[in-house]
Amino acid sequence: MPPAAETESRPSRPRLRAAAGAAVLTGLLFCLAGRLAGSHPLGPRTRNIVDLGQQYLPYHAYWRKLLLGGTDGDLFLNWSSGFGANFLGDFGTYLSSPFDLLVVLFPADRPELALYVITALKIATAGAAMAALLLTLRRGPWPVAAILGSAYALSGWTFNYGAGVPMWLDGLVAFPLLCLVGEWARKGRRPVLGPLVVAVAWFANFYTAYMATIGAAVVLVVRLITTDDTGTRTGTNSGTGTNSGTGAVGGIGPGTGTGTGVSSGSGTGADARAGANGRRPSRPRLRALLRAARTVAIGIGLAAPLVVVIFFGTRTADPTPPTPFVPAAWTDVLARFLPATASVATPALFIGTPALALALTLPFNTAVAARVRTGWVTAIVLVTLSLQWEPTHLLWHAGASPNGIPYRQTFVLCGLLLMAAWLSVARGLPRPAALLGGAGLLAFIARAANDSVDIDRWTYPAVAGAAVLAVLAAVVALAAGLGANGPGANGPGADGHRANGRPSAARPAGRLLPVLAVGLLLTAQAGETLVTGKRIEEQQLAKVSWAPRIGPWHTDMAAAVAEKDAWPRHRTDPGEVPGGNDVLLVGGQGADYYSSLTSETYSRTLAGLGFGYYAKGRHPVSLDNPVTDVIFSIGTRMRSTPEGPLALDRLPEAAITVTDTPVPPLVTVHPRTPAAPHAAPESAFSRQERMLGHQVYEVPAAPVRTAAPDGTATTLTASCPAGSEVWFWAPEYQGSATLADGQAAQAVAYAGKPPSVLAPVQRLGTVPASGTVRITLHPKAGAKARPQGKGDKGMDKDKGKDKGKGETETGAVPRPELPARPVGCLERHRLDSAVRDLTAGGATSVRTTGHTITAELPAGSAGTAVLAVPRISGWRCAAGDAPPAPAHSRLGLLAVPLDGRATSVTCSFRPPGLRLGGAVGAAALLALLVTALLHRRRRDREPVGRQEFTVRAHTARSTEKTSA
Repeated sequence: MPPAAETESRPSRPRLRAAAGAAVLTGLLFCLAGRLAGSHPLGPRTRNIVDLGQQYLPYHAYWRKLLLGGTDGDLFLNWSSGFGANFLGDFGTYLSSPFDLLVVLFPADRPELALYVITALKIATAGAAMAALLLTLRRGPWPVAAILGSAYALSGWTFNYGAGVPMWLDGLVAFPLLCLVGEWARKGRRPVLGPLVVAVAWFANFYTAYMATIGAAVVLVVRLITTDDTGTRTGTNSGTGTNSGTGAVGGIGPGTGTGTGVSSGSGTGADARAGANGRRPSRPRLRALLRAARTVAIGIGLAAPLVVVIFFGTRTADPTPPTPFVPAAWTDVLARFLPATASVATPALFIGTPALALALTLPFNTAVAARVRTGWVTAIVLVTLSLQWEPTHLLWHAGASPNGIPYRQTFVLCGLLLMAAWLSVARGLPRPAALLGGAGLLAFIARAANDSVDIDRWTYPAVAGAAVLAVLAAVVALAAGLGANGPGANGPGADGHRANGRPSAARPAGRLLPVLAVGLLLTAQAGETLVTGKRIEEQQLAKVSWAPRIGPWHTDMAAAVAEKDAWPRHRTDPGEVPGGNDVLLVGGQGADYYSSLTSETYSRTLAGLGFGYYAKGRHPVSLDNPVTDVIFSIGTRMRSTPEGPLALDRLPEAAITVTDTPVPPLVTVHPRTPAAPHAAPESAFSRQERMLGHQVYEVPAAPVRTAAPDGTATTLTASCPAGSEVWFWAPEYQGSATLADGQAAQAVAYAGKPPSVLAPVQRLGTVPASGTVRITLHPKAGAKARPQGKGDKGMDKDKGKDKGKGETETGAVPRPELPARPVGCLERHRLDSAVRDLTAGGATSVRTTGHTITAELPAGSAGTAVLAVPRISGWRCAAGDAPPAPAHSRLGLLAVPLDGRATSVTCSFRPPGLRLGGAVGAAALLALLVTALLHRRRRDREPVGRQEFTVRAHTARSTEKTSA
């Protein structure tokens, strides 16, 4: 190949090698860590901790079915969950990553394997992207860049947070990519590709992309301050750089010797001359900032059709209680730099002891320009402090302190630390003084963290082992002459050639030592990474909630649901199966729905009807109650009886029973105004009756409380019709309830824990012939009553002031927190009559498409057509030939007024914000096209410079002033 062509192709080779090496190394270590922990699919133990099993796994299973045409809904609406939920918002929150499309390549019964592979690929891609970025920031030995890229991808943040929340991993990938976009903007390159990368990052996961964008802005500012090649573009005048980037394989750095390659900043003109004379003009930097802002604005605009929908979804989502930010103790923060530490309350900052030691040498490394050291150290210190200050904490999290993990942005700080490590080592191993300085800071961190509760028994042994290997690697590197200004600076390259391109005559020992140095570094990093991954996974399973693997229980339920599914004639509810978002996994149509965007309307409506929930209202669950089954047209209900306790390493099994019950159609006709409640204050029973339009309960008005002599129990006494069913509503109660003298009475558990958990209304048994209802309550030890607040949503607003009215209390013992009307006695014959009436006047046929429902009504229907669908934002309805209008709400359900002439109703759903987002996206696309056109014209007008065919360094054209 001609010399010029060879010179121009070489800069990309180290980046490709580093990216490929980092990806392979990262994927291998991630899988091996899982194998050591014994987690599925490389071991028998479940990986489904917290939201991984309750959200991401079922969403990916449903996504596969949707992509292959196996669902009743479409990209706009999910008919399976939440009695009809906004799916586009959930898609943008959980499934919009390009990696998630790979789920279609896996069998329907292997969603866990699919999610594991997707997770591993995201992490490997993050490592590859960081390795490529490091070699873009400064040339150096690609094996070291690969190791540091892998350290970024397998940081403590990844093991502790990202691997369990796969959607956040898109931010891990986005950060180095957005830093590359910043480099392009700084040099005026790739004005079209840059916005596209930003768009993909924000489309994949806007939440962590937002954090990654802030981090990339920090990197861009540092680069603008510390470099002199801003505004120049490579390729216009092809020059030769001072460093080839193809240092020795084992090279902790190739030194500052000359080599071949295209200069990273070889522009000409005023800017280049200013850089050569040591002046740093501000105008090019300002133009670079404007280019970067334009790139980000266009990119976010391109993603707006999805981002705006998510934004509108968060505005209508069920609000969680405010979470005050409490900074972690600095002792615990320092502990999280060390291996094998795990906590969701402190920032996960582990990047490996060797990588951290290299980063800590930067302040002392005089081989790096003082301006570079000052800029990067200042940025890292400020970002670290920003983790602990509430205003910047809110800035990182888009203005809202998150529920749960408060340090979700720490992957950015991990990336900055690895960039610092690379800048310190890229041109050669730091001098002994710098190494001693870094070692001293590392020793201080290890000593200061000794008293932290996050320190694991494996922490210090892992640090000691990695430190020994790192010291050996440094000694070998120095012996090989690979110091920053050592005799090996102009030594042979990775390909066995000297810097001038001619074959090297180095002795075999000279080649072996660099390889040995990198091998020791790799062993140290890999060993700590494996220990950290194994211990974090083991600690998580011991400390947090988990769901078992998908097993016969799920597959048997899916088969039973598929056999009985009769949608849209009526719903089929699978009940509760292990995990969450049950209908997404096994099919059917039920109340169970867990999402960050769960509508407040839906959550409050169901809580008011006696449904239970988890996750502070964002996870309503199925309710096995005949009245609500009639309201929501659940004609087939599945019930499961587990065949043993759930276990980490055993597949769940259960016996499944199927019950078919006559219910009205999805669309029924009611009087225009709901009937007033028959008893005050309101209760779950009275609200069910109002929504049903019929009185089916007998609600005792004056339950009498009696405390047991030993103070361990409380008895409620009331009167009900003999033979009726006793239902007990105690949403905040934690303990057991037993119906005394009832038929088939047994203790029923309640697990209310407001504001996080609301217990559902449950059946206790049958009223005996005497008509006396005695309910014995055994509160759980340590359960506390709580003042009215977030957990009371949907319940009686006057509960606080009415509590105790009509009740008689004997015995001075603390009583459980109960509503004013906790007991309802259901009379089945009344409910059967209500079903017949609603069926006779209801829809004669119901049809549904992806996001539309149409019902044919009997002639002369008047009043209000009520659809058994929550009235969430986005619905538009029409009666007959009338134009669609925003849907009405009747007690939280879709309602369409009828005038007696219309014989059909049609409702269609469009996600809120879609039209606005589409308009913004169209404007951004137009701006991108204009940018592309202007760039092409400007490029066509540029004079073609003299073509140079030389491989010799040309120092006059080297404008990179940041090299040490």
